Amino acid sequence: MKIVFATRNEGKVREIREMLRFSDVELISLNEFDAIPDIVEDGQTYLENALKKAKIISEMTGETVLADDSGLSVDILNGEPGVYSARYAGEKATDEDNITKLLEKLKNIPEHKRKASFFCALVLYDPDGQYCSFEAGWAGRIIDEGRGKNGFGYDPIFLCPGLNKTAAELPPDIKNTVSHRGQAFAKLKAYLDRGCNR
Repeated sequence: MKIVFATRNEGKVREIREMLRFSDVELISLNEFDAIPDIVEDGQTYLENALKKAKIISEMTGETVLADDSGLSVDILNGEPGVYSARYAGEKATDEDNITKLLEKLKNIPEHKRKASFFCALVLYDPDGQYCSFEAGWAGRIIDEGRGKNGFGYDPIFLCPGLNKTAAELPPDIKNTVSHRGQAFAKLKAYLDRGCNR
């Protein structure tokens, strides 16, 4: 089964290929489709953004498309940064910029009140317009000092209480089991492994 993954990030493609390695799936990145423009992610939810990307790219390529959207939600900030996680400090913000802005907002908030969750939404979209979605979350809390070199985004300041490590300190095989993205892809893999008629 050929699936176009709606990203040009080859590192992310490799990560997902590893997660789906025992499935009968040929995962292709957007880098093989030069004419596809960047899709504006203006939805109010992760699912809306993933669905928009999947639908547009499927219509343009005529292929089955897998798209994801994910982000961080901090309880005491009423869910910020949410769907704006990647551009929290501005459209061209770096991971460091976003972390700095988040920690500034949490400056006077004690750690035990910094509950946060990562969320991921996946959409598998067929050219005939049918689609299915898979969602998962990962609860933790935000710490002041970044720790670890693995991962990206907010991983260095996202502490996993049960493991007492940040997301950036976890080895990839552990992270892929417990993370929001790993859990969502496990649901997708189970769906594909059931041999659904698609």
